[in-house]
Amino acid sequence: MSSPPYRFLPHTTDAYIEAVGSTFEEALENAAASLIDTMCDLRAVSPKTAEEIRVNAADELTLVSEWLEAILLKFEIEQKVYSDFQVKLLKLPEGGFRINAVVRGERYDRRKHGAKVEVKAVTYHRMEIVRDGAATVVRFILDL
Repeated sequence: MSSPPYRFLPHTTDAYIEAVGSTFEEALENAAASLIDTMCDLRAVSPKTAEEIRVNAADELTLVSEWLEAILLKFEIEQKVYSDFQVKLLKLPEGGFRINAVVRGERYDRRKHGAKVEVKAVTYHRMEIVRDGAATVVRFILDL
């Protein structure tokens, strides 16, 4: 893909982000990277350790929110940052969706990773998923 995997859209007070992927899974990976990049220097994060993150949701918008909240909670509670995301999306037979992801990163170190802004929450306001055949776009707002 020639264009950047995510970009920050104009917004007066919060971070309005558009993450793009050739698949929904790739768009989710890029959305997670944009979340980390909002809080610190994503390029400074080394993929030293790997762990699994699983998220279930009844619909795709809730899945986006729950996925990003899981990454945010790892940062807030466990002081972990990630630079590599591998998302596998499953459609559950009973309905809904599940993300089984492997994320790679390290413990947050303010001196190494810097500090940009504090993200309070992922919001549903203006959240959307747009598929145009060649790409999937996920747009969302982070409450700063």
